[in-house]
Amino acid sequence: MDHTEAPVLEALARYHERGYLPFTPPGHKQGRGADPEVAKILGGEVFRADVLAFGGLDDRLQSGHVLERAEALMADAVHADHTFFSTCGSSLSVKAAMLAVAGPHETLLVGRDAHKSVVSGLILSGVRPVWVEPEWDRDRHIAHPPSAASFERAFAEHPEAKGALVTSPTPYGACADLARIAEVCHRRGRPLIVDEAWGAHLPFCPELPSWAMDAGADVCVTSIHKMGSGLEQGSVFHLQGDLIDPAVLTSRADLLGTTSPSVLLYAGMDGWRRQMVSHGEALLGAALRRAHAVREEIGAIDGLHVDGRADYVGPGLAADFDPLPVVIDLTGLGVSGYRAADWLREHHDVNAHLADHRRISTQLTHADDDSTTGALLAALRELAAHADELRPVPEVAVPSPGELRMEQSCLPRDAYFGSVADVPLAGAAGRVAAEMITPYPPGIPAVLPGEVLKQPVLDYLRTGLEAGMNLPDAADPTLRTIRVLVEGTGAD
Repeated sequence: MDHTEAPVLEALARYHERGYLPFTPPGHKQGRGADPEVAKILGGEVFRADVLAFGGLDDRLQSGHVLERAEALMADAVHADHTFFSTCGSSLSVKAAMLAVAGPHETLLVGRDAHKSVVSGLILSGVRPVWVEPEWDRDRHIAHPPSAASFERAFAEHPEAKGALVTSPTPYGACADLARIAEVCHRRGRPLIVDEAWGAHLPFCPELPSWAMDAGADVCVTSIHKMGSGLEQGSVFHLQGDLIDPAVLTSRADLLGTTSPSVLLYAGMDGWRRQMVSHGEALLGAALRRAHAVREEIGAIDGLHVDGRADYVGPGLAADFDPLPVVIDLTGLGVSGYRAADWLREHHDVNAHLADHRRISTQLTHADDDSTTGALLAALRELAAHADELRPVPEVAVPSPGELRMEQSCLPRDAYFGSVADVPLAGAAGRVAAEMITPYPPGIPAVLPGEVLKQPVLDYLRTGLEAGMNLPDAADPTLRTIRVLVEGTGAD
């Protein structure tokens, strides 16, 4: 296929050349009706590119096959059988993948370090999760993807499971042994879904960890906006093999997706594919060299430790490692990630990707250069010099792995939609949660609907909130109360 083509971008150029006159949405009509103050900030080209996808960019019958050709080029670029564009983010894409594998009351094996979007999919679908435990680093208090052996045990205990879902890479850059997990699934004729939201760049540089399709996954979901050059909400999901019917996956995506997709997002994904096929290996190779150099310079700052391959990869840990998420452990500095992230933003206009009780992540991509990494290094040196201003550090009561996991007493859907009550946090232990509570980012729920609440987890959330943790989905953002099932309801 000719990867110099970009069907969406070329169709958009033709739209402007022809001077099509829309009597269709969007109502701003190429920006003519846009508020001048809005256009001043967003720029007029945003409105010019915001055209109707079908009946605008393409005709009403899609006879130009614009989207179809763009998706075929993306599939060819990454050696998938089929590719689907989504303008609703990977949060939608992963739900579509799940629904293509399992239906209401059917079983799906899911790594417990899954993103909240996976849990939302369980709530909407009524799929029964069997949680597969991550590999837990007790020293660093960080979870890595579940092992192939853990999925093997889960299938042995639940042979009825329709398939498995694993997250790889994690937001911290830890990667699962996808080839072995795929083999565990395929030996049973079951598909593997990979939530690879943080791995859109992986297919385009051999120095990076293997990506899901090359490792044998059946469907994988990638966020083009996270590590690529796409716009926010741009997501693709790829399919290969014969364990999932493409028509079923298309139908599930159509069930959840918007009927008003953004051409801006389509164009961003289309152009990013062309960029990566043409220049990806060089761009990402340069990014990796920059990341290695930046890691060394950060590691030379007193009190800072950059998590690396030696920290994340090995027996009982992850199988591989992506160095572009530059994760900085602040334990030696004696400050929390929450306070460090806030200080960097306030004093140096530097935004860290995520923060937890002891770390921040400063994600690098092919877009970084000397100006951005230089500013980051200067800010981190200043942070180290002013660390005493951020002490004492509020203690976060991080549970042990055994304390962190709670019994799933009923389906997430049944708990979420059951009869609920808000009870004081102090009296919630032993009750069944009816809501998600998610430290964000990275967005991995600490509490799921249907789980029997345990005191160590409640203490973790309470002390975390006091230390600066963000819990955006709690019904009570102050966590004075927590939403639980009314006793005697919701069990399956």
